[in-house]
Amino acid sequence: MTERLRILVTGAAGLVGAEVTARLVAAGHQVTALVHNQPVVMRNDGTPLEPDAVTCLPGDVTKPRLGLPEAAYQALVADGLDRIVHCAAITDFGLPDEVYQAVNVDGTAHVLELARAGGVPLVHVGTAYVCGERDGLIRETELDEGQRLANAYEDSKFRAETLVHKAQADGVRAAIVRPSIVVGDEHTGVVRDYKNIYVVLKLATEGKVRSIPGQYEARLDLVPVDYVADIITEVTHRFEEAAGRTFHAVGAPLTLRDFSDVMAEYPPFQVPRFVPPTSFDAQRLPRRERAYYERVMTLYESYFRRRTRFDDSHTAGLATRRPPADGQDFLRALIDHCLETGYLGAPPPDATEVLARLNITGPDATPTANGTSPTASDVNGAGR
Repeated sequence: MTERLRILVTGAAGLVGAEVTARLVAAGHQVTALVHNQPVVMRNDGTPLEPDAVTCLPGDVTKPRLGLPEAAYQALVADGLDRIVHCAAITDFGLPDEVYQAVNVDGTAHVLELARAGGVPLVHVGTAYVCGERDGLIRETELDEGQRLANAYEDSKFRAETLVHKAQADGVRAAIVRPSIVVGDEHTGVVRDYKNIYVVLKLATEGKVRSIPGQYEARLDLVPVDYVADIITEVTHRFEEAAGRTFHAVGAPLTLRDFSDVMAEYPPFQVPRFVPPTSFDAQRLPRRERAYYERVMTLYESYFRRRTRFDDSHTAGLATRRPPADGQDFLRALIDHCLETGYLGAPPPDATEVLARLNITGPDATPTANGTSPTASDVNGAGR
């Protein structure tokens, strides 16, 4: 890029917002990062952006004028922003409806007011799951198809995107990026926050939830955070081509069978059983498992029934990067990182560690320090 843009990024301290901010700064743009409780923009790998690389502006999208003093707000309007990238959102599940309304819906309305007042092009970050519980192919051109929305999060993001479409009809220039389920880095699996799908993985692999209502042919779409940030950045750079369109930032979809097969490759893991929803009865679960199911799994279970495929032809036509080609390999990278950090189970030891623990010094030495022979569980780590 040769043109230096003045860009406001909302939610710049969040997982996606921080990666977008870092890319825009690296491209030489003048970036103002609207932050709420976090005064530092921390990247997904845990490294902070240099304070002089970005201007952090404390604010609150839930409030008029983004919670800024009048003078600071008018300065944003008068200084001539070239882009607004709206990443601020609540993505956690199970929160009160008024929280989603305040952040995801009212927050978007307040950002649209700034875009309208300053005539600033807007890149709005939504979610692919505005499709709700529809099955089959979900096109980037579709929004309101009479779908049933599964939870308050999806409903709020649907209403937020509807506001963007209405603003476009009134003259606001905007492009929309819809990520699917955002997870760790494509190659390293690194993720800053273990949330949402990671919580489900932890409960399942530890055997705390052994039965889950779902269909083995259902699809979960996991997308790397670095890929999502690249798509948002490219839409921001190439806004004149992107304006008026919606872009799915999605990964390589995995069926629940694919998930089960990968989890079975890891000896320390318990592999949950997916039960057809018509046959599932939570009251038959053991007391402790039922508690986990009712408090956590009910928030996510609709995702284990959906047979959804996301069209990303707009994205493919604009972006220079494509998502992971093999969803199972990507899942392995995510799980390996979770093992390395101790979030999931314990990583299997390598051969040197096994031999040291068993006190074996050569190929002919069979007894261990306590006079026993090594077992398969010692070698593959399942006994740890």
